[in-house]
Amino acid sequence: MRSVNFFLFGTLVVLSSTGCVSTSKFKAMEQQAQKNDSLYTWSQRTLKSCQDANSDLVRQKTSLQNHANDLDLQLSASKENNILLRKQLKDLSAITSAQAESIKKSLDNMGAKDSYIQDLRAAIMHRDSVNLVVLMNLKAVLGNFGSQDVNIKVEKGAVFVDLSDSLLFSSDSNTYTLGPRAKAVLARIARALNDGPDIEIMVEGHTDSVAYPQDILLDNWDLSVKRATSLVRTLQRDYNVSPIHLTAAGRSEYVTVSANDTPEGRAANRRTRIVISPQMDQLLRLLERRQG
Repeated sequence: MRSVNFFLFGTLVVLSSTGCVSTSKFKAMEQQAQKNDSLYTWSQRTLKSCQDANSDLVRQKTSLQNHANDLDLQLSASKENNILLRKQLKDLSAITSAQAESIKKSLDNMGAKDSYIQDLRAAIMHRDSVNLVVLMNLKAVLGNFGSQDVNIKVEKGAVFVDLSDSLLFSSDSNTYTLGPRAKAVLARIARALNDGPDIEIMVEGHTDSVAYPQDILLDNWDLSVKRATSLVRTLQRDYNVSPIHLTAAGRSEYVTVSANDTPEGRAANRRTRIVISPQMDQLLRLLERRQG
């Protein structure tokens, strides 16, 4: 694409110098060449973002497949044992009624276990599928933000989005008022959140170890909670994220990602984390049934 534009631009220069093309036409064609360059650069960035998202999906798919294979092996082994025990029960002719009842209960329990494993597998697959959809949506809408400001990862069955202090609050260490850059990133995040109705969203405020007491800020606990509340309120009020799925939480200075003894470490600790997890009603019902 760049070579084509360069050739076109050279041709325009020659034509202009020979008087074959008017100045206005030359400028118009020059502007078109510049637009083509911009389109090529944007396409390259978009392709890189899509390639990164595809790599994440491949890794997630491999992990899910391995987990599914493990569950299939457990289920197959349980079924084989069940068949063997039933055959042995049929072949026995001199057992007491108490022994027969005990064997029957064991077989019933094994059948219940098979059903439980299948239901648990379905619940886990649903959770991981929701996480993949959320991850893809976030990668698509936040691909052009730098890793210094936005970090997205999947851990412990949830999607974590870490937003830097400078992105949301303009590097003011003791404010909880969102800065001008915050609206752009929150609008994109809200778009991804609204596409996943079966999710829970917790916004966590984090600070460094330096306290900034004021009349309205008592300590870092207060600051971290107010920052989380600012994001939650904006997501609900300005971008129509359902408040039913939103939770605001403050973690103060106690959950760090770096040491607080350098300016860089303190800047890294001043962050806001959005934790996105699938609704766990199905999995909780399975656990309650298991305990019962």
